[in-house]
Amino acid sequence: MTLGVTGSLFDEAPGQAAGAAADAPLAARMRPRTLDELVGQEAVVGPGSPLRALIDDDRLSSVILWGPAGTGKTSLAGIIAAASSAAYVELSAVSAGVADVRRAIAGAEELKRGTGRRTLLFIDEIHRFNKNQQDSLLKAVESGVITMIGATTENPFFEVNSPLLSRSLLFRLEALGPDDVTTLLRRAVADPRGLDAQLEVEADALAHIVDRAGGDARFALNALEMCASIVVNAGRAEVTVEDAQAALRQPVLRYDKAGDVHYDVISAFIKSMRGSDPDAAVFWLAQMLESGEDPEFIARRMVIFASEDIGNADAQALVVAVAAFDALRVVGLPEASLNLSQAALYLAVAPKSNASMMALSRAREELNRHGAQAVPGHLRDAHYPAARRLAHGDGYQYPHDFDGGWVAQQYLPDRLRGARFYEPVDRGREKAIRERLQQLRGEPGAR
Repeated sequence: MTLGVTGSLFDEAPGQAAGAAADAPLAARMRPRTLDELVGQEAVVGPGSPLRALIDDDRLSSVILWGPAGTGKTSLAGIIAAASSAAYVELSAVSAGVADVRRAIAGAEELKRGTGRRTLLFIDEIHRFNKNQQDSLLKAVESGVITMIGATTENPFFEVNSPLLSRSLLFRLEALGPDDVTTLLRRAVADPRGLDAQLEVEADALAHIVDRAGGDARFALNALEMCASIVVNAGRAEVTVEDAQAALRQPVLRYDKAGDVHYDVISAFIKSMRGSDPDAAVFWLAQMLESGEDPEFIARRMVIFASEDIGNADAQALVVAVAAFDALRVVGLPEASLNLSQAALYLAVAPKSNASMMALSRAREELNRHGAQAVPGHLRDAHYPAARRLAHGDGYQYPHDFDGGWVAQQYLPDRLRGARFYEPVDRGREKAIRERLQQLRGEPGAR
């Protein structure tokens, strides 16, 4: 049973047991009807997996399916519906509201009282429901009146309320691999529901579609359908790589500046710079820029990175990162992308040290553990007349009065005398800093 926001009821899950209409898009006609037809996602629904066992035994509890577009979330919901004895209700969070949710729950309660039959409630794009809409599901999910199947492309830990998330099993679907997408396309070419073997498709044309699809099965099938239309309209019987190129003039860049991919790509960018891989760093930078990421966000992260991961191993790194940020504000895109690229490459190949970050972390840990410490008397401010009567500054030795501009003297609080927070690494400029500190401290091995 499917309940749309208009309240219409159907006996079958759309596009599954009943089958999609002949004039429906190819992606809808080729939706898998069983778990065995579902391509990819072996870790989630492969033989022996927990979710597959729950589906096979018709014992599914509420679940959230999380993954990029075109990975099979809606298809999997339809397969579950077709395999279950439960009624099936479908809502789209794009158009449904609290009233629709309450109507679906009321229908599920009535069905359960009258027949004892369970109801599966599929909510597509559940991340689009606001807090009140998500809260309206809690009681029905917890009591078992409905078994919810939520689908989302966004990280549910950010977009789904914690109480609803805690009442659901979470399964992550990954983007399909090239072999999986190729399998789907070949099936669509041959299957009576698809092109019914009426057209030939060059291997290079398939490969081009797969390469541009980025693991999105829906996109790949839509692209194949577009290619087929080009060929049929031209009176030909074979899809060539030129047809595929004509249909797909722009690559798919899967990106959401407020979503999970945003965090994944910036993470890959930072880790590539930290790992001193300039090629990977500039690739992730290009992907962010081409996908419309806020360039100031990228520049800010590079300024942070310059101190967090390079520090005094190459103090020039911070200068370069700040200069790139300033250049971005002065010049703007697209020209400033060159400045960002230069900075990213410099940061990637620079010697690495997290000593500055660790020094601050150790000092903060000391403060959190033992609190603020009194300033030793000889370091206290002595510029005002009364300070002398308080003995402020007594005993302070002015370093410039000594050879080399340095004199052994206590600067830390009494309780922390001899503590070490900053430990320079033996790379880049910090190697020289490390040797100088060892010399000043009179440590063994100092030159």
